[in-house]
Amino acid sequence: MEDGREKWSRKIEYLLATAGYAVGLGNVWRFPYLCYRSGGGAFLIPFLIMLTLCGIPLLYMEMAVGQFTQQGPIGAIGRLCPLFKGAGLATVVMSFLFTTYYNVIITWAFYYLFSSLQAVLPWSDCSNDWNSDTCFDGSNKTVVDLTINITIMVARSNNSISPTEDFYESRLLQKTSGIDSPGALKWDLSLILLFCWILVYFCLWKGPKLTGKVVYFTVTFPYVVLLVLLIRGLTLPGAVNGILYFIVPRWELLLNANVWVNAAAQTFNSLGIAFGGIITMSSYNKRNNRILKDVLAIGLLDVFTCVLAGFAIFSILGYLAHNQGKDVHDVVKEGPGLVFIIYPEAFTSMPVSPLISVLFFLMLITLGIDSQFASVEVIVTTIQDHFSLQVRKYLKRKEFLVLLVCLISFLCGLPNVTQGGIYFFQLIDNFSSAMSLMYLAFFEVIAITWIYGARRLAKDVEMMTGVRPNIFFVVCWYVFSPLLILGIWIFSLVQYTPFSMAGYEYPGWAIGLGWFLAALSIVCIPAGMIHAVLNSKGQSLWQKFLNALKPVSEEETTIMTSDTKERDVEYVRYNGSTRATQFQEEHHEYPNGSPLKPLSYTKV
Repeated sequence: MEDGREKWSRKIEYLLATAGYAVGLGNVWRFPYLCYRSGGGAFLIPFLIMLTLCGIPLLYMEMAVGQFTQQGPIGAIGRLCPLFKGAGLATVVMSFLFTTYYNVIITWAFYYLFSSLQAVLPWSDCSNDWNSDTCFDGSNKTVVDLTINITIMVARSNNSISPTEDFYESRLLQKTSGIDSPGALKWDLSLILLFCWILVYFCLWKGPKLTGKVVYFTVTFPYVVLLVLLIRGLTLPGAVNGILYFIVPRWELLLNANVWVNAAAQTFNSLGIAFGGIITMSSYNKRNNRILKDVLAIGLLDVFTCVLAGFAIFSILGYLAHNQGKDVHDVVKEGPGLVFIIYPEAFTSMPVSPLISVLFFLMLITLGIDSQFASVEVIVTTIQDHFSLQVRKYLKRKEFLVLLVCLISFLCGLPNVTQGGIYFFQLIDNFSSAMSLMYLAFFEVIAITWIYGARRLAKDVEMMTGVRPNIFFVVCWYVFSPLLILGIWIFSLVQYTPFSMAGYEYPGWAIGLGWFLAALSIVCIPAGMIHAVLNSKGQSLWQKFLNALKPVSEEETTIMTSDTKERDVEYVRYNGSTRATQFQEEHHEYPNGSPLKPLSYTKV
């Protein structure tokens, strides 16, 4: 039901919140690396094709489903196709696991931000008391042996590491030898992690109306910093070489299937599809909100951010390669290695390096915090939708529910901030998201576009907005999107190799733990099927199964507009056929003033 459900205060706040969720750290630390590795400028061709055939249509689908059902992912998919409601639950489980470790990245960014508040960046050289013996800052070390009164010059050894890498491993992480040696809890990181969760709590505790105000800053600020970094990077020596590595096409790589799989996966991940966030945030829209403009705006913004980040990052990587006398491909890394090792190393030789470092890590924080908001909101909305009576009885207020979710996620994230936490972080990141995402996405898309029906969804969009989706989107929902997801899923299974991290081989029990984390979301789908069949009407098991495939009969209340005045109009939905109330027929009011010609109306 729509009445009583919170709504975004303004349309722009919804767009900013969705943009902040879709545009995250992956745009900065993954896309530029994939573009370089997968053919340079030529990679933009498969990327844009996959975005057009899969990314934007599925973004449209999830926005429409959330807005139409006014529910989180479990309720939304359960209403359209009860048999696959487990896919909705799986996205919530995956979002919960995601929140427990994603905030750790923001914690690291805060640590670097605080460390940058001094005249000389602490990772500039190896003169600090915490530096390891393998740290090498470019100059020979002098060691005086008093027993024989000889001065020995110690040159760089093969296993030496840079000051920035030493800061990351010896200062920030204090990394142990493996996951079976977790070491002690790092209290500095634990306190920063707690601070991050307090920040998330106070941005969410009042619901989407408060979150909508926060995103004015958290979404726009990263673009200011990226532009500053790009302008600064273009003035540095070697910047042109870096940009050429980023954009010069290597057409022969387009014949490699991996390039197309990478393009599809990047499109899918960068828009945040199948994590439940898009459905959740769209469920707080008014039902007459025009969806297509939102979809195109988010899709174009995602492409713009990827390209802008690529130019900004590779201009500075070119400068770093120039300083070190290396080729650009020798300094390129992805993920945490790029933003916590390579980039800080480039800052040390720049004028006003502390200021640039502060701006950069503040940008990372604002990029990450939006995705964290949305993921926590998925959990909160799901609990409110399905356990509202229990929440009102035991917790009384939403503020206490948000507090409980944040507290549990904080406690579950503490293993990531031990001395061996990086091993657990990489493990949960790989298995909880990467291993199960395409599996969950495939069943979500099948449930909505094949079983509920892409044409039926198109009619629902027309009922809400007065505009029927273009046939292109219907074809993509039916054909291209499911087949592309299935192809990526199968290809990832065929190409599976035992998980390792920078040469470290995980023990068998750790791999088992990883698969257990993956199974937490995967098992939701068959469990949801069993539950749906057992609770469906029917004399036989086959009848129950067939009824579990049908949409749930429900009465919905929606707000329709004739001019600028809002009126309540009831809709009664039974298995996809929609009947307008006598009120609508008597007053001749339709969504946005447009009659829904393709639909047949009878009085209730």
